[in-house]
Amino acid sequence: MTNNAPQENDVFTGLENDLAALANARDNWARTPVAERIQVLQEIKDALLSASDGWVRDAARAKGLSADSPLAGEEWLSGPYAVMSGCNGLMQTLSELEGKAFLKHIPFRTLPSGQTAARVTPHGIWDRLLLSGVKADVWMKQGVNESNIAEHAATAYDVPPEQRTGRVALVLGAGNIAAIAPLDAFQKLFLEHQVVVLKMNPVNDYPTEHLEAALRPLIERDALRIVKGGGDVGAWLTEHPTVEEIHITGAESTHDAIIWGRGDEGQRNREAGTPRLDKRITSELGAVCPTIVVPGNWSGADIRFQAEQIATQKLHNSGFNCVACQALLMPEGWDQANELLNEIRGVMGRSTRPAYYPGAEDRLETFRQKSAEVTSVSRDTAPDLLINQLEDDDWFRSNEIFAPALSTHSLEAPDAEQYLRNAIDFANSKLHGTLGANIVIHPDTIRSIGRDRFEALLTDLRYGTIAINTWTGLGFLNTACPWGAFPGHTLDDVQSGIGTVHNTFMFDAVERAVVEAPFRPFPRSVLSGEWSLLPRPPWFITNRRQHRLGRLLTRFQHSPGWHRIPRIFANALLG
Repeated sequence: MTNNAPQENDVFTGLENDLAALANARDNWARTPVAERIQVLQEIKDALLSASDGWVRDAARAKGLSADSPLAGEEWLSGPYAVMSGCNGLMQTLSELEGKAFLKHIPFRTLPSGQTAARVTPHGIWDRLLLSGVKADVWMKQGVNESNIAEHAATAYDVPPEQRTGRVALVLGAGNIAAIAPLDAFQKLFLEHQVVVLKMNPVNDYPTEHLEAALRPLIERDALRIVKGGGDVGAWLTEHPTVEEIHITGAESTHDAIIWGRGDEGQRNREAGTPRLDKRITSELGAVCPTIVVPGNWSGADIRFQAEQIATQKLHNSGFNCVACQALLMPEGWDQANELLNEIRGVMGRSTRPAYYPGAEDRLETFRQKSAEVTSVSRDTAPDLLINQLEDDDWFRSNEIFAPALSTHSLEAPDAEQYLRNAIDFANSKLHGTLGANIVIHPDTIRSIGRDRFEALLTDLRYGTIAINTWTGLGFLNTACPWGAFPGHTLDDVQSGIGTVHNTFMFDAVERAVVEAPFRPFPRSVLSGEWSLLPRPPWFITNRRQHRLGRLLTRFQHSPGWHRIPRIFANALLG
């Protein structure tokens, strides 16, 4: 479909009207005072609270879950909860924007590499209680330090309001996680002063009416329009002259089709270095994400808990995550490796969430055909989970599966530190993309390596989010963290994408986020000297109360208070 679409077509006539309204309002939105923006975010929170039950109900139904399934908790946490959290983070930063006072409450430190890290979690008493023991640092690019950080934060607000000019952005929403689309829109609206036409993905356009209700304050100001449609609508919008910028979360192939075109046209444009569109385009496009298991002396309880961790990294949302573990890197000769792998298979076998995403059956068949040998893990009515060896075919190092399938690979491990170096080098040089990497490592092993040496090793791991003893998905849920690929990709080699979203402290020169959680859950954490009250995390696929916790935590994000803590703690301990 082109811009010459017949005007009698109601769909495209409606889109023309939407774009005209956005274009007319773009400067007004850019000049909207901070106090009014805070009020808009509060109105969104109130409307979102009312819309959240229906949102989660429809999401669960669309993904084949019963309304009372514990797995509906995934829809709470990666839907209304994440959006509510994003509102809170933006409100906090905007309320202390004068003189960039919000920076005064963030601890900064210098890393072994000389870079500066900002500790964004915990940030206040509620984080210390509800995310007990969880830490998140934002690592800045070289040259950014505590003395000049104000020059690299919220710089879009350095321009006086009366001098700002707006732009019209197209956000192409993802088809898997419901919070992605609204949070991507927030990036354009609140960090870049742009108005947004948000194009929902047909796979998950079910929350559209709930998003329209929740984001009504933006729609009424003509700062936002939410539209549905297939590939023809998306293509028409990307080429429309009113659209000045584009952000896409999705597949690398979709990104490249937008930029270069398809087939012979795409090849010619690539070779000539002539993109089809002359517009700024940012993106988040997935990866072959690794989990690096570092050898150590683990107890049986450690193995069981970390098996739940790794199974979650693979099977959260039934495996349909851009940051799902796809390459499980294991230490060669580690005497506990088989025990861990057997436990992982056992946990995965008990996960029977349907494989709802279109094309999963074909992708699993491709995985099977390209494998030299496949281990099938039976999962009742859900498709078998497939496990192979990464070295079976180069294809597995270069292609995101986006289905319940996993590749394993063993690396030499003369000692823990050398193994970690080997695994980092392998991930950097052999695996496609740079979105997220997980490291599972015993705290005694970190101590034996040395915390500074360990962080120096992390410097070499070129991923946009690194998770230590947790899943990089927590970096997505924690909207204080920037979310996106490691910097440096280009349009002709885009891999995991260009730019970041979320980032509610509005840092402008970020390199990565590093998230760390306790190796053991409460109460074993305390008994072993880790002062954390975090039990089995609510995002684990094995959590029996995550549907209740998701709802309680969403309501807590709307209205924090001590009276809400006992029910959250009680359900967390029973999870």
